[in-house]
Amino acid sequence: MSSQDVNILNDDNIKSLDEQGLKLPLTYHTLKHYLPHRYPFLLVDKIIDCIPGECITGVKNVTINEEFFNGHFPDEPIMPGVLMVECMAQVSGVLGFISAGLTAEDGYLYLFAGVDKVRFKRRVIPGDQLTIRAKTVMQKRGIYKFDCTVHVDDELAASAQIMIARQEQQH
Repeated sequence: MSSQDVNILNDDNIKSLDEQGLKLPLTYHTLKHYLPHRYPFLLVDKIIDCIPGECITGVKNVTINEEFFNGHFPDEPIMPGVLMVECMAQVSGVLGFISAGLTAEDGYLYLFAGVDKVRFKRRVIPGDQLTIRAKTVMQKRGIYKFDCTVHVDDELAASAQIMIARQEQQH
């Protein structure tokens, strides 16, 4: 998967999104219905492409104002790799919700269940724009596995296989 692999939505994909009241790109005002995360831990700025049940593409703009740059590292700011993994998990969670026709407001969360095959290929620094892609590998009874990548321009920054699980929220 490269950062340029943006899918061409067909009429069925558009209809599926329309049925959920969704129009691309999905920005903060829509994403907050899918992800319970908020500043400073919401690590997705928008969703630019989505085929329910198949794949999704999100964007994260990395700025010097990110909280983690205060300590990682003050003289040479580098985005922590674990936060790139979290970006992949958050984008995957949005796809899980959209694929199931649910939102967090329906009383569910998608929780990080596992990560395999993690690789970091380049530093991510302030000013970079991350293109985060997740492609469904497996879905069974609310458990999803995704092949994920993070690109900066056309350069692979990170990749991983992410597993998430849908659970009812405990109130």
